[in-house]
Amino acid sequence: MNFISWIVLGLLAGAIAKILLPGRDPGGLIGTTVIGVVGAFTGGWISARWLDRPIANDFYDGATWAAAIGGSLVLLIVYRILFGHSRSR
Repeated sequence: MNFISWIVLGLLAGAIAKILLPGRDPGGLIGTTVIGVVGAFTGGWISARWLDRPIANDFYDGATWAAAIGGSLVLLIVYRILFGHSRSR
């Protein structure tokens, strides 16, 4: 997969993570999108580095999607913990 594919995957993974973890995000749509893209890269790196499951170069590989969505969920949870209460409700 090329760089653009990872960005598209990250955008979709961020949207899926937002659906799986609904609620008010401090960063809004743009923040969630950035978290999705960074989460896709992070999830892929973690999968290849520590889980001994290298990410395939196929956009439609289930492990690639699972790593991207998992990374996005983890980053979204961490982001909410760190910055969730900094905004007035």
